[in-house]
Amino acid sequence: MNNLKKIGLSALAGSLVATSAFAGEMSVAGGASINVEHTNGGGGDSGKTFSMGNQLTFSGGGELDNGLNVALSFVIDQGDDTAIGSGPFDSHSVTISSDAMGSLKFSGEGGSSALTALDGTAAGDIWDSFDIASSVHPTGLGGGNNSMMYTLPAMIDGVAINASYTPRGTGADSSTAFGVTYTGVEGLTASYGMGDGSSESQDGTAFKLSYAFGPITAGYSTYEHDTTGTASDDDTTGYQISYTVSDELSVTYGAEEVERGTLEDVETMGISAAYTAGGMTISAAMQEIDNMDGTTAASQDRERWALGLSFAF
Repeated sequence: MNNLKKIGLSALAGSLVATSAFAGEMSVAGGASINVEHTNGGGGDSGKTFSMGNQLTFSGGGELDNGLNVALSFVIDQGDDTAIGSGPFDSHSVTISSDAMGSLKFSGEGGSSALTALDGTAAGDIWDSFDIASSVHPTGLGGGNNSMMYTLPAMIDGVAINASYTPRGTGADSSTAFGVTYTGVEGLTASYGMGDGSSESQDGTAFKLSYAFGPITAGYSTYEHDTTGTASDDDTTGYQISYTVSDELSVTYGAEEVERGTLEDVETMGISAAYTAGGMTISAAMQEIDNMDGTTAASQDRERWALGLSFAF
């Protein structure tokens, strides 16, 4: 991502309900990329799909007279959220922070909860690459529109604590979640999160662990979603091993498994590689998924390959 243009703003604080104006700055960042992918198997065998990077991120902020820092972020992404429809922006948020109070982030759209920030698998959510509506996938809880994430100020070296709150409409409970991440040992990152959904019968827990030793990084994750009295509970595990061959080349292998009730386990695996030289990155991935909709039908086993070319300038 690179700054394409900077725009000076003289009254940014006024739009943030501040007591006095200050000099702020907004920047626009984007990226140049070309991608191609193809999925084989079942109804997914429909030819190659080409795409290019189409996201712009507007960000900026400044410090108020009272010492608070305020940051804004707006994202324009052509194909990310067509349900919005009525406005030009996709994800957007405002963050208020200070060393003493920590930070409070309000997401008007596209926000994460303290749980959903951790519920992605260690393998990188390979299941999501197939993007099939009927597939069995982990059930996320919390986050979304008008959600709030509070990060406590640093109290213990290597420990970060988050709490989130997402209000709901009439007839639904608000969602709350908590998360803690420990990085006090060199190379080690351990995270744990828990939270609930829009009803008292839904809750989830997530655990992630990764450790980097020399050129090798290994990661493991587990996520559990429970719904009282139904067969919709799901357990998701994932692991990943990455090897940095050189400063330019890295190779990664990952796998996931999603269990739901009496359905067949959904299993995925993928191997990818990335090569970077002179501001250009070439990436390649091969992935597969079995029992995508929780059945053993042959049409629910798919394979996918993807190539990408991105530029930093």
